[in-house]
Amino acid sequence: MLQEKIANAIKDAMRARDPLRLNALRSIKTAFTNELVAQKRTPQDSLSDEEAIGVIARLAKQRKDSIDQFTQGGRPDLAEKEAQELTILEEFLPRQMSRDEILAAVTAKQAEMGVTDKAKAGMLIGALMKDLKGKADGKVVKEVVESLF
Repeated sequence: MLQEKIANAIKDAMRARDPLRLNALRSIKTAFTNELVAQKRTPQDSLSDEEAIGVIARLAKQRKDSIDQFTQGGRPDLAEKEAQELTILEEFLPRQMSRDEILAAVTAKQAEMGVTDKAKAGMLIGALMKDLKGKADGKVVKEVVESLF
């Protein structure tokens, strides 16, 4: 179970006295608790692995956005810290599909749905995201679809 894996990683980070890793892992644990409360469940309950991956993916997306903002704002020191935390978060996410794998999935789905023009690209992206949930970044899927039209 992913929550147990995070708890064990927190203990290991505490033993190793690694403050950056410990902070990132604690933020994951806090996000799990917040998700449980948002679902009107008790904090002692457990999230399914799928729910936990969704929470971690959201945190990773936040880190990516922060990196962009800090880079644009001329704060490379903060961007570097966020990048290091992102690396830690990505350890707990499933491997993301490569651009070539996404392209193969897009062309297969496009042929299946019969989408030939840009007007139906949104429907294609929606169908793809259902199939590729957790396996591919939505931004990359959108870029690949838009490159075809």
